[in-house]
Amino acid sequence: MRAVHFGAGNIGRGFIGPMLSKSGYKVCFVGRNKKQITQLQKRGQYQVTLANEDRDSFIVSNVTAIHIGEADDVAKAIAEAEIVTTAVGILALKDIASSIARGIELRLKSDNPKPLHVFACENGIKSSRRLKESVYLHLKHSFREKADHCIAFPNVMVDRIVPVQKNKDSLEILVEPYKEWVIPRSEIMSGYNEIQGAHYVNSLDPYLERKLYTVNTGHCCAAYFGYLEGYSSIQEAMSDPGIRSRVRGVLQETGALLVHLYGFDPAAHHKYINKMMKRFENPHFNDSITRVARSPLRKLSPTERLIQPAMLAFKYGLEVNYLVRAIASALFFDYRNDEEALQLQEAIRKFGLSEVISTMLMIPADHPLHGQIIGEYHKIRLQNPHMTGSSFESMINSLRL
Repeated sequence: MRAVHFGAGNIGRGFIGPMLSKSGYKVCFVGRNKKQITQLQKRGQYQVTLANEDRDSFIVSNVTAIHIGEADDVAKAIAEAEIVTTAVGILALKDIASSIARGIELRLKSDNPKPLHVFACENGIKSSRRLKESVYLHLKHSFREKADHCIAFPNVMVDRIVPVQKNKDSLEILVEPYKEWVIPRSEIMSGYNEIQGAHYVNSLDPYLERKLYTVNTGHCCAAYFGYLEGYSSIQEAMSDPGIRSRVRGVLQETGALLVHLYGFDPAAHHKYINKMMKRFENPHFNDSITRVARSPLRKLSPTERLIQPAMLAFKYGLEVNYLVRAIASALFFDYRNDEEALQLQEAIRKFGLSEVISTMLMIPADHPLHGQIIGEYHKIRLQNPHMTGSSFESMINSLRL
C-alpha cells in the first residue's frame, strides 16, 4: 500500500507519517526542504520522541520523499497511491492543488482506476472540501465526472501539538503523547484500508467543533493572554494562575456552547477540558507563544476559533465574558515577525478599532459584542501600562472613536 503526504514538516513527520507507516503504508513525503528530502530518500526512516517523562521514542520506517519541484515524479506517486494526505497549512492548500490534480489525471487515464482518498489534515473546518474545490479548478473537465466516482475528499479532524524545534538530526521530531485523527465513515469509498489508530465516526461535525472550540480556542487564548504578560512559551503562560484561570473560563464558555449544540455529556466534556488543559501545561516541551499566536487575522476571522463560538454563544444566550477578553487580547498581538500581526496593527492605526471589528472580524457595529470587545480592549490597555510601540499607538487611535 502506498501513501503520498504533502508537507515533510513537524505535523507530517510527527503525526501523519507515523500513523500511515504503522498502518502498513509506504509513505512518500512531498516537500520543499531539499535537505530533508535527501535525508528521507537516503535513510528511509527517522525517529519520533514523545514529550513525556521517560522520553519514549520509536522509529518510523518504510518512508521516502520527492521534492515538490519534481512534478512528473509527484504525479506518478499520486497515480499509484491509495491515500494522499496534507499538512501544509490550510492557506497553502491552493498551492499544492495543481500537483494533486496532475496526479489524479494521470491516475484516471487507466481503464479501471482504484479509489483514492485525499485527506487534508489541516486546522480548519471542511479542509478537504476546500482542497477538492482547488484541485477541481486545475482538473480538466473531461476528468471531473470520472473523478467524482473514484476520488474521495473526506473531511477529517486531526489533533496533535508539535512545537517548532531544532534538533541535531534534521529528521528527528519531538511530539506530545496525545493524538487524535477522526474520519467520517460516510465519506469513505469501498476498498479503503483503515488507518490504525484513527477514530471512525458517523458524523464528523461534533468532533471537529469540539476540537476547534476547545483545543484550538484554548491554545490560542493561552498564547494571546501570555503574550500580553510577556511570556515566551505556552508552558510558562499556563504556569501563571491568572492566565490558567482565564483559559479555563474560555473553555467553560465554549463547553457550554458544545453541550447546547451537540448534547455532549457535561461531566464527560468537563473531563475533556481538564485533559486539554494538561496538554497545554505539558512541562516536557517548550511551545512558543508566537508560534501559537501567529496569523491573528485568520484566527480572528468569523468562521474561526474565537469569533464563531463567541457569536454562537451570544446567539443562544450563553456567557461570553472570557471569550470577549480573549478576542480583545488577540487584537494587541503585534509580533514584528508575523505579517498578519503587522497588518492587523496597521489596520487599527489607519482605520480605528471599531472599523477593524466590523470589517475584519465581521461583527457589525450594532451587535452587542462589538461594543463589549472595544470596552475590554480599553480595559486591557489600562491594566497594562507597560505596553509600547504599535499596541500603544493602536490604543490611542481607538480612543478617538
